[in-house]
Amino acid sequence: MRVALDAMGGDAAPGEVVAGALLALQEHPEIEVALAGDPHAIEVSIEQLGREPEFGGLDGVRPRLVVEPASQVIRMHESPVESLRRSPDSSIARAVGLVASGRADAVVTAGNTGAAVAATHQALGRIKGIRRPGIAVLLPTHGPNPVVVVDVGATVKCQPIHLFHFGVMGEGFARAVLKTRTPGVALLNIGEEDEKGNELVRRTRDLFTRSHLRFLGNIEGQEIFRGKCDVVVCEGFVGNVVLKVTEGMAEFVIQFIRKVLADDRSSTARQLLDDLHGKTDFSAYGGAILLGVRGVCIICHGRSRRRALANAIVMAARYVETRVVDAIIEDLRTTEGEIQPHARPA
Repeated sequence: MRVALDAMGGDAAPGEVVAGALLALQEHPEIEVALAGDPHAIEVSIEQLGREPEFGGLDGVRPRLVVEPASQVIRMHESPVESLRRSPDSSIARAVGLVASGRADAVVTAGNTGAAVAATHQALGRIKGIRRPGIAVLLPTHGPNPVVVVDVGATVKCQPIHLFHFGVMGEGFARAVLKTRTPGVALLNIGEEDEKGNELVRRTRDLFTRSHLRFLGNIEGQEIFRGKCDVVVCEGFVGNVVLKVTEGMAEFVIQFIRKVLADDRSSTARQLLDDLHGKTDFSAYGGAILLGVRGVCIICHGRSRRRALANAIVMAARYVETRVVDAIIEDLRTTEGEIQPHARPA
């Protein structure tokens, strides 16, 4: 299993990106990593990290680490499509190209999200029948499984068919990855009643009710974490706001508890903080998967550090093994005849 990694993407690249690759290789001997980026900067990082006690030398992992030269870098502030056109040899384009050519099985990046979406879309293409891609993220719940929220930033201007496809893809993801037999899908709205919401949400609800999916109706924001459903559907703009507010609130709660328990050194207090941090820390999940393209692409936070990137690499390999793309294709075949005669064109 080879994972292509955008070595120049992220706030701490290439050092922390390379460190994440080394951690993944150290802990998972079945994985190989191809680092796409500036060869000199990558080799310097490898040499420096090899002297850290955390890695204890690189003899066991260096043979499974490949460097793929890329002469250009797309920065976070750059326009995705224009930057890809100006920088055809960027590290993200090179990494995605490895998957397109069959030299890697999945791609991971902590770089410019828009560029990652555009590059993956161009190189791998969309799954047949999918109009727009969606980014799916796992959020913790009170239930045994996390909830899949899609989309959290890939498509910000949606039509009902796009939201419906997000639900189809989220359902396939939950079946393949979380092993949920019949995932329940809900539509994020400002109220549970059928008549609530704007025209986009009401028309999308109509598509869901005509499909074979186990549609649970509308869900309000505070219910996302209660485990009432397996998949929550929303347009990318809304989903990205939900994600960022969730992360900010989690950080606030953890810091607040730390202050309250500052003088409490008991094992119970430490365990409480560790458990809460484990459930809310984005690095534990690694990254979010881009659904709708013909391959596995994991998009990480720009501020990701080595542990988050290592987890993202392992996540990418796992998603390839679970054949999540095939699960989505299977769902699409079932739903195509259910909604296509009624859906408006994109």
